[in-house]
Amino acid sequence: MHLYWIAPLAALLLAALLGAERGRRPALVLPIKSALSALFVTLAVLQPHPLPVYYQPVLYGLILGLVGDVCLALPSPAAFRAGLVAFLLGHLAYVWAFAQLVRPAHWLNPGLVLLLAAGVGIFWWLRPHLGRMKGPVAAYIAVISLMLVAAWAVWLRSALRPGLALVILLGALAFYLSDICVARDRFVRREFLNRLLGLPLYYLGQFLLAWSVGLGR
Repeated sequence: MHLYWIAPLAALLLAALLGAERGRRPALVLPIKSALSALFVTLAVLQPHPLPVYYQPVLYGLILGLVGDVCLALPSPAAFRAGLVAFLLGHLAYVWAFAQLVRPAHWLNPGLVLLLAAGVGIFWWLRPHLGRMKGPVAAYIAVISLMLVAAWAVWLRSALRPGLALVILLGALAFYLSDICVARDRFVRREFLNRLLGLPLYYLGQFLLAWSVGLGR
């Protein structure tokens, strides 16, 4: 099935979303964001699925990402916490997916130390601003770091084609970096720059992971 229409439509919706965020039009953000996030779920569903054990948890992660996007588009603190839980579960779904490609016993590599150190550094940077959110944010950082470690292991140790393994790694890395932008916006300094950088990174990550389910071995 030809899915080339998804890329230009996603680009248009992303531009519209950034415009709505720039103009502070929350009434537009929710429907645009929901439609854009539904596209990465659509991309995953409509492709062939040569690796079903990988596809299924990735699909769960994408759906949880859609739920998290809707929650984060709502203004209440309760919605933000619900979005945080949805994304946390989504990252765990990606960890599960990557574990189907490389056994966790093979995740140990020099990148593990680097990524764990980066996670500690990010938490230390955010810590003065977190208040009662220290525990949840620490748990979230641990999970996104594990997700990136697993993706790194897929790139280094899996039997997949190098191009597919690289798509998975880049998708996970873009998602990881977008989460840093969300954290900065929520806890450190709220400004449009966080969305200008974070939203393209986030959607790049999700679309790459959605695309990876159809690329085969």
